[in-house]
Amino acid sequence: MSIKLIKASYEYQDLIVDMLKEWIDYNNNHPEANTSPASIFKNDYHNFDYYINNLDLKNPKPGLVEDSTFFALDVERNKMVGAINIRHKLNDYLLNYGGHIGDGVRPSERKKGYATKIIGLALKECQKLNIDKALLVCDKDNIGSAKSIKNNGAILENEIVKDGKLIQRYWIEIK
Repeated sequence: MSIKLIKASYEYQDLIVDMLKEWIDYNNNHPEANTSPASIFKNDYHNFDYYINNLDLKNPKPGLVEDSTFFALDVERNKMVGAINIRHKLNDYLLNYGGHIGDGVRPSERKKGYATKIIGLALKECQKLNIDKALLVCDKDNIGSAKSIKNNGAILENEIVKDGKLIQRYWIEIK
């Protein structure tokens, strides 16, 4: 499995759009679906120029933080398999409920080990941003997400309740 993180560009437009169509269709038919990373769903990909130019939050409004979005390309299969969003710092909300990294794997590629690999690559990007310790969170009932976080050396700090759901908060030391 050879995965690399890429920034959205016209070079990868067809692969990104193919993934987004599948993912959006899945989410529409599964209202309980996790929509992480939310950054890839916030804009309409039909206007791809606007889409790629507004993925990253470069000048955040008050209450938000700067972030970067990457797509995960399976190089051997030439297929986009997921995406990650890295928040450059934590505000109060992210410290409790969001973390530094939001990640997701397209529905047809789940349970194949991609999430573990994508998080590992995201941690390297965090290192470039001088993030020494990354926070990742997931719903307690999202066993796959918890497993991929733990596979990257995460330590569970605690569990908190948000909107009736138990949220697990994990920290990963970045070396």
